[in-house]
Amino acid sequence: MTYERLGTGATAVGIKVGDGVVLASEKRVAYGGFVMSKAGKKVFIIKDRYGMALAGLFADIETLVRIMKIQLHQFEIENGRKMDVRSAAKLLSVILYQYKYMPFLSEIIFGGVDDKGPHLIVMDSLGSLIDDDYAVVGSGGPIAIGVIESNYHKDMSLSDAEKLAVEAIRAAVKRDVASGDGVDVAVITYEGASERSYPIA
Repeated sequence: MTYERLGTGATAVGIKVGDGVVLASEKRVAYGGFVMSKAGKKVFIIKDRYGMALAGLFADIETLVRIMKIQLHQFEIENGRKMDVRSAAKLLSVILYQYKYMPFLSEIIFGGVDDKGPHLIVMDSLGSLIDDDYAVVGSGGPIAIGVIESNYHKDMSLSDAEKLAVEAIRAAVKRDVASGDGVDVAVITYEGASERSYPIA
């Protein structure tokens, strides 16, 4: 069973450039033909170096974020150091696979910056890991990916990557009834992380 069968919808994107990672998602929480909220949060910063953008069942999204916040904080306390981004993604992969018989109904873009540079990893509900320069998930993904593929290049600035992420979400919102009501963006760099929101228009 995928989240589409539950009638949920979302659009989330991630873009990696030399200076950092941009994650973005729209705000609408929809089930079937009903809009449950216009202020849903689907982009999260964790400990100023990791980020998650998600699509799927909203309760599962919130649960996964809480689990990762706890696990990463526990690791830092026990080991006295921060986990690198790839290892953090692998930890999430193991958590997802443990629930393979009753999976979290979610698609995840996991990103961050560590000593090895920026990382962007797209994951499914069973924990597969795919490193990429950009990724999209959710019901509006087929539209958003076209915008990103047409405009992305590895040498683009972080500011241009942020503009492209917002443009991709806005394009998806125009054609996907389950997406809408604003764009949340998380930007993760070597200096830290920040969040901001944009209107659809």
